[in-house]
Amino acid sequence: MSTSSVSKGCFVFKPSAKKRKTLSPKDYFSDGCEGAENSDVRFKLCQDLWDKIKTDTEVLQDELNRKILDSLLDFTRKCSSTRQHSDWALQMRASEIPTAALVLGVNVPDHDMTFQSLSELLQQSVTPHVASVQAKECGALKHLMKRVLERLMDTVVAVDDDEEEAAEQTNGQVHKSVHCSLNTLCDWYNTVTKKSNSGTPGKKRSSPVKDEQQQPPVVVIFKDLEAFNPRVLQDFILICSRYIDRLPLMFIFGIATSPSTIQHMLPHSVSSLLCIELFQSLSCTQHLATVIDKLILTNDFPFKLNSKVMQVLISIFLYHDFSVRNFIKGVQLALLEHFHSQPLSVLCCKKKDAQLNVMQLSHRNLERIKQLPSFKRYIEKQEPQEQASLLNDDTHLKEVCKKLIKDLHKYHKNYYPILSCLHTLTSSLPRYPLGKQIRELHLTCLEKNVWENEDYQSAMKLLKMLAKDELITLLQRCFFFSKWNKHTYLLTNSRFVFLAAAAAETSPTVEETITSPMKNLQKKTDLFQLQKTLLEMNESRRSKKLSPFEVLRNEALDFIDDLVKKHLSPPESHTLNEVCYYSSSATVRRHLNATPRTCIQAALSSPYYYLQNENLKTEDGSVSNAAPDICIAYKLHLECGRLINLCDWLEVSNYSAYKNARFIRAVSELEFLGFIKSTKQKTDHVARLTWGGC
Repeated sequence: MSTSSVSKGCFVFKPSAKKRKTLSPKDYFSDGCEGAENSDVRFKLCQDLWDKIKTDTEVLQDELNRKILDSLLDFTRKCSSTRQHSDWALQMRASEIPTAALVLGVNVPDHDMTFQSLSELLQQSVTPHVASVQAKECGALKHLMKRVLERLMDTVVAVDDDEEEAAEQTNGQVHKSVHCSLNTLCDWYNTVTKKSNSGTPGKKRSSPVKDEQQQPPVVVIFKDLEAFNPRVLQDFILICSRYIDRLPLMFIFGIATSPSTIQHMLPHSVSSLLCIELFQSLSCTQHLATVIDKLILTNDFPFKLNSKVMQVLISIFLYHDFSVRNFIKGVQLALLEHFHSQPLSVLCCKKKDAQLNVMQLSHRNLERIKQLPSFKRYIEKQEPQEQASLLNDDTHLKEVCKKLIKDLHKYHKNYYPILSCLHTLTSSLPRYPLGKQIRELHLTCLEKNVWENEDYQSAMKLLKMLAKDELITLLQRCFFFSKWNKHTYLLTNSRFVFLAAAAAETSPTVEETITSPMKNLQKKTDLFQLQKTLLEMNESRRSKKLSPFEVLRNEALDFIDDLVKKHLSPPESHTLNEVCYYSSSATVRRHLNATPRTCIQAALSSPYYYLQNENLKTEDGSVSNAAPDICIAYKLHLECGRLINLCDWLEVSNYSAYKNARFIRAVSELEFLGFIKSTKQKTDHVARLTWGGC
């Protein structure tokens, strides 16, 4: 840089700005990671499983919504083609605004993904003119009109609102604004369609399908119909009905509760302007069952959840939001926590990769394996010489761990087909002794030995009472699940063939089973003789020869019982289950289902717990001087009685306008959180509320 100048002066050379290092997700993962020596491998495994969960859930979401989305696309095309016909009835129908009432259920967090897929499909195959609006951005009619026009025309729309005009000026938008009216939208639509028509002047339209494509519908999606102001919605529909002959409008109502919401929000004079067709999506419980079947009850994912964590996630789903999306986020949170806090999670991968990683374990990680509860139980069962080898010889320990990892994967491979088989047999029994959903049976198997449960014993008794056709149908479905295991498949196949053949044989009639004691009842006899005859009949029934079908039925059910006892043992009974199973249900509950009061009080009492700033760290329970003002005010309010003198608080330190503003803000925040409230007893006092912990 040159310093020559005509006149003398002082030249300042500013140093080049130091580029701040941008932290990657890998850096955040390694920070504070337990067992940092293999954190890179664990992060890679965690990221691969995370991406696989995300990809599989997106594909699953598309498959589950494919039917209803295809129905909506067909409805949109049909309504668009109606405008091309000259039939009087169709013209009368075309004078109404086509409306699709899409009932999605109360799982509101999942709706965004559905509407996003719907918008993309509409723009790809039906019409490029799609606008989605939400109630929180459409508090008034002019705001609703503004959002619709902006998203359809992709431009700035002017409204008579000083606040919005000021906001637009500060945002520095350079687009030319247009007037907020449907007349403007009609002019824009005509211009756009004329441009598309004039794009190929030498070609003539030869079919009404092409004519339909020249006038694509204008679709407006109301994502959360219940949250809209009814008056705003009514006025918007009335205005749109005036332009239906110039603009091919179409509405899609996203409904979370019931279709009767439309009747409650819209009077007959408004709803009569709509041609409504109802569309019902899958229930959120069916969606959850499919997700659990594809993500949890499969051998493709080596990462597993124990019974307590699974119960927490299902409870949050059933009793809070019914959101499958939040359930998947909970699984991802457990996945991240497992790989971050468990150094041995490096073995939570496919069998071949896990066996390779075992041979690369350090001595420190081998010591961690020895401290696992399941491995301690395994050592206690071994001979003294084997115990010494496992505790002292690292090479021998690695070979044993390879075998144990192989056994754990074999357990998972057999567990899920047998679980599905048992659920198939018991889910149709009266009163559902083992649960109606497979997740209920899965939780039972994770907690304890299912065959020791009284409900399991009653289920097996009920299976022996089923009719031939019902039992064979259930066993045939179990035969499908047994194909996952070759050995089980061959045994089940042979038993099923014999059972079907025995069922085809005729069973002995009732008359053939009646023995000679029955004939004695036809004669006159005394009470003693009657009792003797009845006892003989009871013994004859017990000793009655079973039919071939009954024999094979008992053998088949006993065979299934043996499979259950062999393959459905709890995972805690298997060695090294800790490397695959995440068990910290308290961590998941704290992150996903935290209680507001406890969290607020913990944050105000100890801000270091959330902010993780060393300046805020204290040991004696006091609050640091560097803590936020509201934390100091909260600490003072805990030391006061029912009435708090604010003047005493303010006069403690020297007065300044800056400190006064901070003080007022801290007191206002305490009042907003519900710890204090103003009182009429004294003007300079506030009352302490019981919510604060009195």
